[in-house]
Amino acid sequence: MSGSSPPVPPATGTPPGRDASVQLFLSGDVMLGRGIDQILPHPGDPLLHERFIRSATDYVRLAEAANGPIPRLAAFDYVWGETLPALARASPAARIINLETSVTRSAAFVPKGINYRMNPDNVACLTAAAIDCCVLANNHVLDFGRDGLLETLGTLHRAGIKTAGAGRTLAEARQPAIIGLPQGGRLLVFAFGHPSSGIPAGSAAQADVPGIDLLENLSDRALAALADRVSALRRQGDLLIASIHWSGNWGYAVSVAERHFAHGLIDIAGFDLVHGHSSHHPKPIELYRDRLILYGCGDFLNDYEGISGYEEYRGDLALAYLPRLRAATGRLLGLRLIPFRIARFRLHCAAPADTRWLQQRLAAESRRFGLAITLEPDGSLEVYPGRTASDPAPP
Repeated sequence: MSGSSPPVPPATGTPPGRDASVQLFLSGDVMLGRGIDQILPHPGDPLLHERFIRSATDYVRLAEAANGPIPRLAAFDYVWGETLPALARASPAARIINLETSVTRSAAFVPKGINYRMNPDNVACLTAAAIDCCVLANNHVLDFGRDGLLETLGTLHRAGIKTAGAGRTLAEARQPAIIGLPQGGRLLVFAFGHPSSGIPAGSAAQADVPGIDLLENLSDRALAALADRVSALRRQGDLLIASIHWSGNWGYAVSVAERHFAHGLIDIAGFDLVHGHSSHHPKPIELYRDRLILYGCGDFLNDYEGISGYEEYRGDLALAYLPRLRAATGRLLGLRLIPFRIARFRLHCAAPADTRWLQQRLAAESRRFGLAITLEPDGSLEVYPGRTASDPAPP
């Protein structure tokens, strides 16, 4: 196989019309290992190699102590909870997540303190949510070594899920996932990681060595190399996403280098949307030259319930990002954010007070980028292109 995803037939038909739009679903980190793996129909070996916790079942007990009983051998769609009807209503053309878990039976853990592993027999947890693409250029997909990565790739591809950012070779790790769009064009998802997210240097793919597409730095030279890769593959009617795993777990800061690189992904490399992740909570949003930049989408699913620390960031709150792009140009037409709360290893619609907190926090952080985020009557959050943080709220 020459790419990291199952092959997609070439796009047919004419390029999409200028008035056509494309709805997408994007999320941050989806961590289905450890405690979550233990409640699914095929729990894997619970043995952990952490300093204080030796069994993944302890994470289940911590969550139950915080929020109540969790079913064992839960249905594959259990963890997605109320996101599934919300996504059914939105009907996105593609569903893209950052899967921060190795999908393997391997016991050959990498001694790095925290290791995430899901039993491959539980891959139906991903297909239950109709996930189209898992980006893998992150700091946990190699938690069980290169053999674990190979099993992850094979399992996902057999399930019909495309991948980006990791591969059996460097060339494969650099290949985008290619998703056909209803309008006849294609969505190309390129994924890469940066060491600032904690990705070990040894995770990088090499010519004939499995690994991830790891950026050495956020330089103009790196942007130029990405631009060359994009131009070699882009066709008329394509939309391009740059999915990047970068920065730390906590805090809202966006460095000058990160902002420069995000702008360069649009200006130099020609991407239409920047999908950032690694932070455990949502970070600021920017609209740059009518293109969407998500600096950090936050965790979407994890097993952190009952673990204390960093409560001021409300890592239990998650967002489903639903951008709508003009198919012909990639320009952002609108962005809807649906807030959820993780409880009992399941996504629930966020309570009104939680939604207000999230809107106020995210609006305050995004205001320095000139962006307004409003709370809608239905409980969603909205970004209106063309309206800045200094404009009055819509009636």
